[in-house]
Formats: sequence, structure tokens, C-alpha cells
Amino acid sequence: MTTATKITFIRVLLLPVFLICMYLAKVYPFMLYVSLGVFVIASLTDLIDGKIARKYHQESDFGKFLDPLADKVLVIAAMAMFCEWGIFPAWALMIVLTREFAVTGLRLIAVGKGRVIAAAWSGKMKTALTMAGLCLMLFFNGEFFADLLNTHICPNFMTVFNWVIVGIIVAVTLYSGIEYFVKNRDVFENEIT
Repeated sequence: MTTATKITFIRVLLLPVFLICMYLAKVYPFMLYVSLGVFVIASLTDLIDGKIARKYHQESDFGKFLDPLADKVLVIAAMAMFCEWGIFPAWALMIVLTREFAVTGLRLIAVGKGRVIAAAWSGKMKTALTMAGLCLMLFFNGEFFADLLNTHICPNFMTVFNWVIVGIIVAVTLYSGIEYFVKNRDVFENEIT
């Protein structure tokens, strides 16, 4: 196992830690900030493993499988917890999931035709903005900041803030998904009659 893959594996191992901290945050509000720390560390491993894999030529088939899977599961876990808490709508999570399944399906069809669809810039931007947005939601939805902002700025500040983050995540997700299909529409040539 390469160093890059080991770092990716750390992200996988941090997932249950993140979820446990999120569940504990309902009883112990400070645990939300511990969750944020775990999420940030896990997100940073995404940058580190990619740089190491490219710099030291440690790209492997297992790494190419595990890296995007670890990213998606981490992000979806955070969104699912926010859904459970009522601050991330289920329809927005469904848009994210549909995009992931659709792009994965597109890649599988392309591979069947001997073609590899590399990660697009918009896909990387979607991942970065989604992770950043979820970090902001973790930070500001903590008891201290949520009460402070709702009391001193606007009674509905956190509701508006959460909707803005959800809107950004949905917009970049839709844009990225559409771009993948537009740029790779030739994968479906002779498929649609």
C-alpha cells in the first residue's frame, strides 16, 4: 500500500469518529467543534494524498477507487447528519446523491468503451466548495455561535445562513454534473436513437 493510499485510508477511518462525535454533539454541544476538527483533518487528507500520489508517482488503481469514495462518503455523512437535524433538506441531499450516481454511471459506460473520464475542474471545485460549506455549517451551528448570531444579528440568521450554504452546494453540484454530461455526451453515441 502506497503512502498516498494510507493517507486516504486515514480519511476512511475518521468517518466513524466523525459520526460518533456528531451524535454526541446533541448531548454535549462542544462535540460539534470536535466533529468540525475531525472533518477538517479528514478533508485535508484529500489534499495531501493527492499531492503525494502525483509528486511521488504513487497513483494506484486501489487509490483511484478509494480516494473519491472516501470523499463522497465523508461529505454525504455530514449532509445526512444535518438532514437528521433538520438543517439540510433531504431534496438537496438527493440532488447530490443523484449527481454522484449519474457521473459514476457515465464513467462506467466510458470505461466499457475503453475511455477514462478524468476528474474535471468543476468536480474538484464542487468537492472543495462542498467541504468548505459543510465546515462553515459545523462551525456556525454550534450552540455558542448560533445563539450569538441569532441574538445579536438577526433572529433567523442561522436559517438564512444554512440555506445559503445549501444553495451553493446544490448549484455547484448541478453545474458539475451537467458539465460532465455535456463534455462527454459522445459516450452515448449510437446508444440513443
